[in-house]
Amino acid sequence: MTADGDLILGIDPGMARTGYGLVVHTGSGGLRLVDYGVIRTEPDRPIGERLLQIEEELLRLTQAHAPVSAGVEKLYFDRNVSTAMTVGQARGVVLLTLARSAIAVEEYTPLEVKQAVTGNGSADKKQMQSMVRLLLEMESEPRPDDAADALAVAICHAHVRRTRQRQEEAG
Repeated sequence: MTADGDLILGIDPGMARTGYGLVVHTGSGGLRLVDYGVIRTEPDRPIGERLLQIEEELLRLTQAHAPVSAGVEKLYFDRNVSTAMTVGQARGVVLLTLARSAIAVEEYTPLEVKQAVTGNGSADKKQMQSMVRLLLEMESEPRPDDAADALAVAICHAHVRRTRQRQEEAG
């Protein structure tokens, strides 16, 4: 389970941009930012090449940082089925890559992430980015949105793991 120093990876899957964020628990029980960004693919490339690029870049990232576990945002879509399908394909590659790397994965809905980060399941993007900045003691709000969302997923996952650890220790 989570101990101080365990590196947590958050992923916001997408075909054009897959956001990632890495956080670590501090000795005081808080979180510290390690790294964040996006894996970008070009829309004019064949989908297979784009999926392969997501896999290769995610592999490089996990090999460089060696996270102990990862949180991945669950697929959510309102009306655009074709967008949902491409996001689903990117999610599949992310989940497969993490499984092949033996990184434990948990999935979170956008509502669960918002609740964990802001305490409000209906928080908007601005509130989320503001809380991510505050929780990770960043000078400015993280950009782009995909990276900010991935950091929020990492924060959510870190909180869930910490809560489980405390329950087991009390138990």
